[in-house]
Order: sequence, then C-alpha cells, then structure tokens
Amino acid sequence: MKMYLISDNVDTLTGMRLAGIDGVVVHEENEINQELDRILKDKEVGVLLITEKIGLKIEARILDIKLNHHIPLVVQIPDRHGSERGMDSITKYVRDAIGLKL
Repeated sequence: MKMYLISDNVDTLTGMRLAGIDGVVVHEENEINQELDRILKDKEVGVLLITEKIGLKIEARILDIKLNHHIPLVVQIPDRHGSERGMDSITKYVRDAIGLKL
C-alpha cells in the first residue's frame, strides 16, 4: 500500500515528495473530485493525505469516504502555513467523541 497527497500547495507536495509520497496540486472543487474519484479506484493507495484547505472545500465528500470506504484512510494535514484547526482541536475531538473533559 502507498500514500498519496492531494494538496492546494506546491510546497507541501514538494516536502511530501522528499519523504517518498507522490501527489498532486489542485485548486478547484471539480479538480479535487476528479482526483478523489481516481484515487478511490486505485487499490494501491492505502492512505490519502489531504491538506486542511482542500478538506474544507469537500467536507461532505470526505465524511462519506470515511464512513463508506474501508480504504483509503483519509487524513487531513496542515500545510506549511500551519493548522486551520485551533490549538485545542484534539481535546475538542475527545470531548465530542466520548464526552470526557480533559
């Protein structure tokens, strides 16, 4: 299985390529959806990395993939500018998921 990146940022793609991860840079929603369709058909891709800005454009589609597809695992990552999520995003995730306040 391999990893693949869908990014809106050339610098993020360059960094991932240095780590041996292939990918593509897209900006428009139709380009993103075409790339997702292609990746979902490729059984070699086990982990799909998506930059947070791309993820915000297609939130419903990502949720559908996470709920209805076993492979690939979709992981949203920050780009070189940092995370769009707040500093307490993991704490909020745990609180929302299991009701435990940390």
